[in-house]
Amino acid sequence: MDEGLEDTVKMAVVAVLVRRPLEQVSGLLRRRFHRTAPAALQVTVREAINQGMDEELERDEKVFLLGEEVAQYDGAYKVSRGLWKKYGDKRIIDTPISEMGFAGIAVGAAMAGLRPICEFMTFNFSMQAIDQVINSAAKTYYMSGGLQSVPIVFRGPNGASAGVAAQHSQCFAAWYGHCPGLKVVSPWSSEDAKGLIKSAIRDNNPVVVLENELMYGVPFELPSEAQSKDFLIPIGKAKIERPGTHVTIVAHSRPVGHCLEAATVLSKEGIECEVINLQTIRPMDIETIEASVMKTNHLVTVEGGWPQFGVGAEICARIMEGPAFNFLDAPAVRVTGADVPMPYAKILEDNSVPQVKDIIFAIKKTLNI
Repeated sequence: MDEGLEDTVKMAVVAVLVRRPLEQVSGLLRRRFHRTAPAALQVTVREAINQGMDEELERDEKVFLLGEEVAQYDGAYKVSRGLWKKYGDKRIIDTPISEMGFAGIAVGAAMAGLRPICEFMTFNFSMQAIDQVINSAAKTYYMSGGLQSVPIVFRGPNGASAGVAAQHSQCFAAWYGHCPGLKVVSPWSSEDAKGLIKSAIRDNNPVVVLENELMYGVPFELPSEAQSKDFLIPIGKAKIERPGTHVTIVAHSRPVGHCLEAATVLSKEGIECEVINLQTIRPMDIETIEASVMKTNHLVTVEGGWPQFGVGAEICARIMEGPAFNFLDAPAVRVTGADVPMPYAKILEDNSVPQVKDIIFAIKKTLNI
């Protein structure tokens, strides 16, 4: 029997049994069997990090969080909201304003077998503790011949904020990405944030998680698989956020959103951009970038940090040294923050960090249009 005719017969039988008109039964069945899947949950980046830490605190009693105002105040940016009430003083620990002190405590706890999450209220203040991060945490596994691991997470907001001037608006991706012994991740979306914070906590190496203050309140759709307690994003793997054929754009953290906006604008002009969300700064997934460059023959890197010795500079060098160099039809172009300390005045601040228009200009420059 023809499939369409078979369905009609079935509906007719149902109509007789339930004593309803055939059209009514047809509509009911159509709504039932063609119902769309429920919309993905809207979750802010702040909530996603909170969920990730909550799930790992629940999963492993060795995990604990310490930092300034993380407990009773629920965190300076409310990222640790509710965790102190749930886990108490021994797992969620308020510290004095002494980054070197509490970072040192956290490193010692990691050497003793615990899994601390050390929050810096901003990574600008991690300069006070950089000796602990680099000399104590990053180098110990190597210096001990593999006998002493340091499973610690250093996390907090990184990069430009708004209206807080030069001492509070630096990007430390290149700083920490420079150092062997560390893993460095830089999430953009809620999915990135949750998957990477959970992977960082479970990792046996020191991991620096560079969040972004301006992204904390931004909601993203969290897919059903990302809502699982077992959801992880592998450290060292980039993600293609938008496929394209004309130019490869590589970014991390907040600029990923700017790149997607630029790609949307350019698509109306017939330019299809492939946007890569780096996710991990170290170890860098150069293979994904190379494969994309071999396809598009053009490369633009975007970051909020300073240009000299930056993440984009490293990507360009790696492409030049590798097999993708011969596929480039034009020099790679970097879009970065301005090479100045961050100004306080808003109009100067806006011109010191990459905007969508800057990315569009760089793409058209590399495509020679």
